[in-house]
Amino acid sequence: MKEKIEGLRAEIESAMEVVETSRSLYELKLKFQAELKTVMSGMKDLPKEDRPTFGKIVNEFKQSMEEKFEARAVVVRQKEMEQKYASERIDITMPGKTREQGALHPITLVKNELIDIFAGMGFKVFEGPEIETDYYNFTALNTPKDHPARDMQDTFYLAENLLLRTQTSAGQIRVMEKETPPIKILSPGRVFRSDDDATHSPMFHQMEGLVVDKGITLCDLQGMLAEFARKMFTEATKVRLRPSYFPFTEPSVEVDLSCSECGGKGCRLCKGTGWIEVLGAGMVNRHVLENCGVDPDEYTGFAFGMGVERIAMLKYGINNIKTLFENDTRFLKQFEE
Repeated sequence: MKEKIEGLRAEIESAMEVVETSRSLYELKLKFQAELKTVMSGMKDLPKEDRPTFGKIVNEFKQSMEEKFEARAVVVRQKEMEQKYASERIDITMPGKTREQGALHPITLVKNELIDIFAGMGFKVFEGPEIETDYYNFTALNTPKDHPARDMQDTFYLAENLLLRTQTSAGQIRVMEKETPPIKILSPGRVFRSDDDATHSPMFHQMEGLVVDKGITLCDLQGMLAEFARKMFTEATKVRLRPSYFPFTEPSVEVDLSCSECGGKGCRLCKGTGWIEVLGAGMVNRHVLENCGVDPDEYTGFAFGMGVERIAMLKYGINNIKTLFENDTRFLKQFEE
């Protein structure tokens, strides 16, 4: 039995010398306690007269090893603290790391500017959900399931009746259902269409406006757009309306602005025409008003919608919409104030 104790002492002391962490020392102590328990279980095989002597030897051995574990723990903890301090040491003579100040993204800059312009004309902002029902995105906007106008928009459907909105016009329906005219709202937000090229993105931002009141005419729409164009671009910017088609407006128009690059003389940007198409608009269709519980014989209104990316590209001379989504800091630095 004494030989077993001495063998265990030599084994544990040898292992203790190479332990470098408190965790390893704790595990070694557990191993020692387990093996000591095994040695002590052999006392039952000793003669009764030898058991007290053996018990005394075991207790002295156990106390001696406990003291060595405590002494080693002090050394190990000291080394761990030294290593921690070394890893956290800061060389105050090293040059500091500069953190560059960020700036707003050009899309955010244009969005904020648009909101400021239209808020100055009395518009309030309404933001609807990005996941819409088929009813709000199409049907209530005079686009039933069999309407050919649905082919104009490649839609991401999530379920039979749920989709990623293709236009923020759905927010206009939600407002007209809950509020009584006069109504004057601006509805900005992200929209989604399965379209991807140099001038289109599967996800982009729209800014749509709606005015409903008594006596609203197409002249009111043109005057408001003229004010928008002068504030967004230059005082000399002119507005032109061309007949078009949208299921939710009648009559419908495409809105062109005189080219800010050449002043309407004709250049590469406007393809020699002197005009650049920027948005669609029109008088709110009677059926849309009726769908929202608004009497079309008492109230009229106009609506317009523009792509924020489109306005940003024209304002800053960006020729590829993908540049706005690449997060290239060399590009974004150009918009720091």
